[in-house]
Amino acid sequence: MEKTNNKPYSILLYYCYAKIENAEAYREEHHLFCVQNNIRGRIIISDEGLNGTVSGLHEDCEKYMAYIHADPRFAKTEFKIDQHEKHAFAKIHCRYKPEIVHSSLRHLDPNVRTGKHLEPEEFKALKDQEDVVILDVRSNYEHELGHFKNALTLDIDNFRDFPEKVKELEHLKSKKVLTYCTGGIKCEKASAFLLEQGFEDVYQLHGGIIKYGMEAGGEDFEGKCYVFDNRIAVDVNSVNPTVVSKCHVCGTDCDRMVNCANPTCNDHLAICEKCGWELEGACSVECKENPEKRTYDGTGYYQKNSNGYNPFKGLYRTSTHEPHQHGEPTHS
Repeated sequence: MEKTNNKPYSILLYYCYAKIENAEAYREEHHLFCVQNNIRGRIIISDEGLNGTVSGLHEDCEKYMAYIHADPRFAKTEFKIDQHEKHAFAKIHCRYKPEIVHSSLRHLDPNVRTGKHLEPEEFKALKDQEDVVILDVRSNYEHELGHFKNALTLDIDNFRDFPEKVKELEHLKSKKVLTYCTGGIKCEKASAFLLEQGFEDVYQLHGGIIKYGMEAGGEDFEGKCYVFDNRIAVDVNSVNPTVVSKCHVCGTDCDRMVNCANPTCNDHLAICEKCGWELEGACSVECKENPEKRTYDGTGYYQKNSNGYNPFKGLYRTSTHEPHQHGEPTHS
């Protein structure tokens, strides 16, 4: 793995649709490997596959990728790799769930039928053609922060609402529909559902926005990309970047994403530096005055309370192995 800018950590984004027998037992094995190799992040394991974002030192991430690729079920897994100064997560959570992304489309298997995969340069070449519709399948707070130029966005709070919204797209069935999302996983089910509903010419951006930024310079992606780790938002476009989101409080151009400091609200919103400090990380005066408001440190990211956190929690077998520990790297 290539190291850049002397950043000692890697962040891996990946998914793989593959049948897993005894998925809950595999979740236990997978969790233990992460603990023993100082991998942190959020991983979902289900009968239909894997979905994760994790972080670790470069060498630990190499071991993790080798561990996944060594399993024939997941040999095709593609990792989007970014570099970072530190862990992007405080904990490791490896959970079993019915789906690797909550879609309400469990009957669809992307390994059987899904939209045609377009590599970033292919997507770039096709996206501006006259008979093409670029469809963002992400939630409101994601596409409001950033989206492709001229993309069609949907008013949805969760991906599970996507099937209902497709009813509004009937007039586009004769078009080439290019779907995209953060890393590609939502498009697997979204494009499969569009095909099931009678759309005939359906494509998906392979590797999503993240891969497009890495391999095609992010051209014509406007704003930033929301990510599900403590970075919250990342730059994508190094060719013609713009800011498309506005501060929720004052309306100025702003691509600084925060979670409201009021935990009962916790909305994902663009809030500028000035308003962030004035409202102490809250999205309104009402939220600022909430007695449960969290302490704002200028980032707008709030790690859940780690008191008493045990990385071995949820491991049912007794293991004689101790977790592999690393000291923090030192720099001159």
